[in-house]
Amino acid sequence: MSCAVATNSITVPAERSQVFAVIADPATYPHWLAGARRILSVDDRWPDPGTSFRHVVGIGPLTVSDTTVSLGALAPSRLEMQVRARPFGKGRVRFELDDVDPATAGFDTDAIATRVTIVETPDSPLLRLMKPLLDVALQARNGGLLRALRTFVAGVDFSAGRS
Repeated sequence: MSCAVATNSITVPAERSQVFAVIADPATYPHWLAGARRILSVDDRWPDPGTSFRHVVGIGPLTVSDTTVSLGALAPSRLEMQVRARPFGKGRVRFELDDVDPATAGFDTDAIATRVTIVETPDSPLLRLMKPLLDVALQARNGGLLRALRTFVAGVDFSAGRS
C-alpha cells in the first residue's frame, strides 16, 4: 500500500472538458510540465488503460528517455498514470478535475472554472523512504506545473478544433 506524497490544486478559468483535453494530450506536456522535453511517440488509443507514450525528460543537460502508462481515464474528470523516476523507481500521478463556481473562485460570474488537483504517490520502497524530501520537492514542482498549466490553457484557442 502506498501513501500520497504530494497534493496540489489550482483553479483554471476554463471548462473541464477543455482542461482535460490538454492534460490528456501528451504533445502539450513540454509546454507546461516541468522537466518534459519532448514526446517521442503516443499510442493511438491513449489515454485508454494500458496505453503509453514515450518521452524525454530532464533538467539542464541531464536527460532520460522513458515511458508513461495510462492507468485509467474518465473524461473529463480524471486521468491516472504510472510514471517513472529512474533510477529511483516509479509512481502514480492522478489529475482530478471538478467544476467550480466561478464566483467563489474569484472569476467573472459568467466565466467557467475548473479545479485541477494533482496527486503523486510513490510505488517503490526507495521513493517511500525519501518521503520527507519528496513532499517538499513535489509540492513545489507540482504547484509550478499547475500554474504553467493554467497559463497554457488560457492561451489555447479551443474554437480552432482542439478536442
